[in-house]
Amino acid sequence: MTSQSPKILILYASYGDGHYQASKAVEASLRSRGVTDITLLDLMAEAHPLINGLTKFVYMQSFKTIPGLYGWVYNATKQMPQEAPLLEVINSFGMNKLQQTLQQTQPNLIIHTFPQLAMPRLLKRTGQSLPMANIITDFDLHGRWIHSGVDRYYVATEDLKAEMVSRGIPEERIRVSGIPVKPEFHLQHPDRQECLTGPLQELFVKNHTNNKTTILLMAGAYGSMQGVREVIERFMALEHYRVIAVCGRNHELYRALHEQLPPHPDVHLLEYVEQVAALMQQCDCIVTKPGGITLSEALACRLPVFVYRPVPGQELNNARYLAQKGVACITRTPAELTEEIDALFQDPHRLTKLRQKIENLRRPEAAEVIADDILEQWFAPKQAELVLS
Repeated sequence: MTSQSPKILILYASYGDGHYQASKAVEASLRSRGVTDITLLDLMAEAHPLINGLTKFVYMQSFKTIPGLYGWVYNATKQMPQEAPLLEVINSFGMNKLQQTLQQTQPNLIIHTFPQLAMPRLLKRTGQSLPMANIITDFDLHGRWIHSGVDRYYVATEDLKAEMVSRGIPEERIRVSGIPVKPEFHLQHPDRQECLTGPLQELFVKNHTNNKTTILLMAGAYGSMQGVREVIERFMALEHYRVIAVCGRNHELYRALHEQLPPHPDVHLLEYVEQVAALMQQCDCIVTKPGGITLSEALACRLPVFVYRPVPGQELNNARYLAQKGVACITRTPAELTEEIDALFQDPHRLTKLRQKIENLRRPEAAEVIADDILEQWFAPKQAELVLS
């Protein structure tokens, strides 16, 4: 670290919570290394709140109502070059807000955790020069992430690096770091139950002698009752499983499940949970939507992943990649989901092999790797004069 602390601007978007969580994980790692001047900016929300709200609504509704169309658009545009007219339009949003933020914060480095790349366009227009790093938050590569003005890419896997090289990115610009998650997802406590507080602690203390396989069902991620109740009912019919269903901020789903499911000692319904890491570490597998951050959190906690009805696009592609690596299972119906989970936990040899595959794929210290690499690349003493001048 130099005598002058770096100033870093992290640009993210609130299309889901993952990009923000990745930004916070990297911010925390940088701060733990002495970097204090860090600004996080949700560019579209700040620059164009009405457009941001509309596009978020359309994005979420397309997931729910016309997922096939969303997936087609995503895959049809994967190979777009940076000069494609559509990307030129997308990357033009937010430039005035960016210029204002640059004047206010005077950063030495720009980090993107979402592919809204207005910054290269702005720097070209103003003649400024700033190093830029992209943290790709999926196991799948879309052309929106790639730009000749980006100096460093942080990617989830060696396969992703190879794909980027095949698309013309110099190998030396790419670092296989993993997708950043907060440290609590991989820092193991000697007594994991001590990390829990409130209702979660009560839940696990009350059931401390219960040695049943615990399934974490991220029910709120699915947005509706469709299939969730049947999944829970199928596990209720089995004797050797416990289900923890997290409804998140979906209060309607939580109320509906409470009303429609009979009380059962092995079914626990929760609303929003702050201590997701501690909860994951108490469970044996997870059923979730395959966002890049959530998948990385699950792998960090060494959880087998079951994906239920993934939406075409980056989520389905994420799920397919992890399924290809043998650490995730894609299912389409409640019956298939329960059968696959039951088959895994009834086969100790298969479970052991799967856990070894998780160990080979997980990169739980990605945020720390990224922070160290950033400081070495741009803020080590030999680089300080170039970057901080």
